[in-house]
Amino acid sequence: MGQLIAGPFVGSRLADFGAEVIKVEPPGKGDPMRNWGKAFDGNSLWWSVIARNKKSVSIDLAQDDGRDLVRELVREADAVVENFRPGTLEKWGLGPKELHEINPKLVIVRISGFGQTGPYANRPGFASVGEAMGGLRYINGFPGQVPPRSGISLGDTLAALFALEGLLMALYWRDAKGGTGQVVDASILESCFAMLESTLPEYDKLGIVREPMGTGLKSLAPSNVYPTREGRNLIIAANADPLFRRLTQAMGQPELADDPRFATHIARGENSEELDALVAAWSATLDFGDLTAALDEHSVVWGPINSIADVVADPQVKAREMVVRREDPRFGEVAVPGVVPKLSETPGGIEWLGRATAGEDNAAVFGAVLGMTAEQVQALSDRNVV
Repeated sequence: MGQLIAGPFVGSRLADFGAEVIKVEPPGKGDPMRNWGKAFDGNSLWWSVIARNKKSVSIDLAQDDGRDLVRELVREADAVVENFRPGTLEKWGLGPKELHEINPKLVIVRISGFGQTGPYANRPGFASVGEAMGGLRYINGFPGQVPPRSGISLGDTLAALFALEGLLMALYWRDAKGGTGQVVDASILESCFAMLESTLPEYDKLGIVREPMGTGLKSLAPSNVYPTREGRNLIIAANADPLFRRLTQAMGQPELADDPRFATHIARGENSEELDALVAAWSATLDFGDLTAALDEHSVVWGPINSIADVVADPQVKAREMVVRREDPRFGEVAVPGVVPKLSETPGGIEWLGRATAGEDNAAVFGAVLGMTAEQVQALSDRNVV
């Protein structure tokens, strides 16, 4: 019962690996995501990705009969995923207490801006706010500038991945350890906060407030963006001692590895600006091909800064089947991201893209799962319940 990004992203990950995912949408208009992002012939390309492999049923949750349909579906379900504002399910009589009375083994996954409890619980929350309040935005960008956002809804995706982690752990505890159903409470703010690495103990014990550092991290050097002779930039990451020694050999300056300014991880961090300048001065003397060949010869970590066009053309991405082409009646042949992660025995796949219309699977789902006749489904449709 998720809408927009966070909830549906959980369902997409499960559906890619063969879970039967039934998406509940409002009758008629469907999920707002159907109209988000760029469109091809009036159809959202984003929708084709986030709703792939899912069956779509349309149910009006504002009507009693619609909520009764959800209750019947819950009897057969392993899990429910929702990302309404906290309190919405309770208002509809579909809160955890009621759902667990119907199905005690149900795992209920709830995603929200701030969590189901606390002083902000009832506030609406989007990814941008969660990223800001959770600390991610503050350390992003360049010193003295307004913190930018990434080009995606990162907070929604992070919350979805933590919610998925909780869902899988809850299912394992239930099925392998003899547990019961439970509630997974994931928030965007907390998911962003959980990504902050050592910033909290640094602040707590040393009083350090980490600031934005631009293209690199001052404590990790060399690990930054460096130019080539033709002006193309790439990442070189050689902050570990063995890597740095190999980089100095590639540079033809092996003495730098024993220079007291750069001989240790800590020393390199303290002298990162000076070291970055040395690496950049060397990289700028070489064309991209010659530079990367030298880095490969000495097993130094590097990578280009790819646009989506570059990613699609990358041979590693192709070899790992991360660009998958599927036929669709709305788009013809269209490329979509492949399945992640790669599993050896149950690799998953993409059977279909997002359904064209809300409720496309009403007859199949309500018939096969709930045992309803075509006449019963039609009667609900006539009353705009489905």
